[in-house]
Order: sequence, then C-alpha cells, then structure tokens
Amino acid sequence: MAGIIGEGQQLRGIQLPIQSKSPTFVQPWEKDATAADLGRIARAADESRLGYVAVCDHVAVPAAANMSSVWYDTVATLGWLAGQCPNVWLLSHVYVVGYRHPLQSAKSFATLDALSGGRVIMGVGAGHLEGEFRALGADFGGRGAALEEAIAAIRSVFASDPAGPDEPVDAAAAVTLDGERWAAPDVRVAPRPARPGGPPIWVGGSSPAAIRRAAQLGDGWLPQGPPKDGLRPGLERLRRLRDEAGLADVAFDVGVNCEPIRLGTPMDGQPSFVLGGPPDRVAERLARYERYGINQLQLSFLATSVEDYCDQLARFGADVAPLLPPQPATIPEPE
Repeated sequence: MAGIIGEGQQLRGIQLPIQSKSPTFVQPWEKDATAADLGRIARAADESRLGYVAVCDHVAVPAAANMSSVWYDTVATLGWLAGQCPNVWLLSHVYVVGYRHPLQSAKSFATLDALSGGRVIMGVGAGHLEGEFRALGADFGGRGAALEEAIAAIRSVFASDPAGPDEPVDAAAAVTLDGERWAAPDVRVAPRPARPGGPPIWVGGSSPAAIRRAAQLGDGWLPQGPPKDGLRPGLERLRRLRDEAGLADVAFDVGVNCEPIRLGTPMDGQPSFVLGGPPDRVAERLARYERYGINQLQLSFLATSVEDYCDQLARFGADVAPLLPPQPATIPEPE
C-alpha cells in the first residue's frame, strides 16, 4: 500500500463528460454528444497533459430512480481510451466492487493495467443505489463489509507472484480467497498487472465509514463532495486514523473535487462560484488545496460545446498547468 504522487507533486484530472449523463451535473451540449466526441475530449485531455481521465460506474439503473440510464461501462471505456491516450492515468471513479465477484474485478483491472503499461488507478466505493443492488442480486445492507473483503481479495490477486519455472505456462502463481462472502482455493488470475503490486486502490466516499476505509485500506482517498462536517475535519480524521493504524509514514494520496472552471470569456449566466479570471488567479486558487495536504485535484470545466470543452482543456494545459506543481509520471518503475 502506497500513494503514487510524490513529494511536491500534484495530480490533476477530470471525470470525463458524456460517459455519464446524470441530471445533477450534465451540461446541455452533452445530451447529443457521441462516443466520437468522448474520444475527442479524452485525447484533448491527454494532449493538454492533464494527469488522468476518470470513468464512473453504474450497471442497471432502476427505472424509478431520478437518474439517466447513460453510464458507459467503466473498464470497457477505460480500455478503449487507453489506446488513444498514452500519457494519462486511467481512473475508475468509482467502481462499485460489491456488484461483482472480486476475482472478476481483479481480472478486469489487472488486464487493463497490463494492456496500458501500468497506468491504472482503481478507485472503488461501496455504492449507494439500493435498487441497483437488488437488480444485480447484491447485498445492499452488507455493501460496506463486502467492499472491505473485496479490497483484500483484489490486493491478493494483484500481489500474486509469477508462476514458478516448473509450473504450467502461466503468468501468476495460485492465490486463495477465504473470506466470508467469497472463497476460492488455489486459483490463478492472469495476466498479472504491469506494475508490481498492481494498480493503487483509492477508496471513494465522504461518509465516516468511507473515510475510515480509505485511511485503513486504501492508497488514497477520493471524496464524493465534502464530508458532512466539512473538509478540514474530514482530513483531520483521515490522518488520525492512519496514525492509529501505523500508516502515518506511508505515502497516501488525498483528493478533492474542485469548483467548476471557466477560462477566457465567461458564459451567459455563469454562476458566481465558478473559478475563472486570469491564469495566475486560477492557479492561486487551486494552490490553496496544497496547504491542506491535498495532492490530487479533480477538475471540471464549463463549456458550450465539445469544441469549447477541448479549448478549455488546451487553455488549462498551456496557461494554468505551468504555474502548478509537476505531476507524477505515468510510466511505472520496472520490476
């Protein structure tokens, strides 16, 4: 367990538009956007040297829920983007592991990591949509405990040794799961991840239970908005829990969802909370998170079209990013 963002570094990225169209955050131009538009935006993020692109996770949204049904499959979408975007980390924000057997999740993300050259960050969460759990035959009430057991199981697969010289032609030694929900003796899961130990696991959520899981089980924390008692108390609790677990000296990545950004000409009716103005002002506002020990910024941009969104990314890369700390390289150290 360890973070990937070094001292003095900062990782910045976006949860991609178009791939999810929730009424709470979709912009008008996204409603008619296509898969080609999604690829275009992801490539623009890569070319502007953002640090990561993220895709979220829903499988079967109940018809009664006040939600869009458009949620592109997480791993399929990240795999499609991996070949188009060679410079960015690929983040699931977040993958609901309780919907699936942990061997299936480990297989998907190990394969994605192997194919992308070790650029995967596995963001995981407990989930929140009870009807979706019911539709998938998953236990909503036990989702927190399931997440904890699944993280341990996935880590055991990621960390499996190479097969020995006398073993059958295979890429991984056998592992055994012996949890309360999932048990499997002596199974092999290959290909192995490109990065030793596998992709880092960032735990999502802003509830007290989510913060505890991130502190004790994760390589990083992905908040879903500020905790109920505020960001600063949440960070203090996170650090206290890591100290109590003996992890205070282990590198750990801490994220935040930033306010929307609009560079250049403001949009008509632009809300006052949108971050805009000259590049140095935008960089100065984003720099304040560093004072709280936050080293991962999830950005979002207001735009009027696909072209305008790509222009926002290009402006940020050219004018704002040079004023911010450097980002961690996406190429892992060789074994």
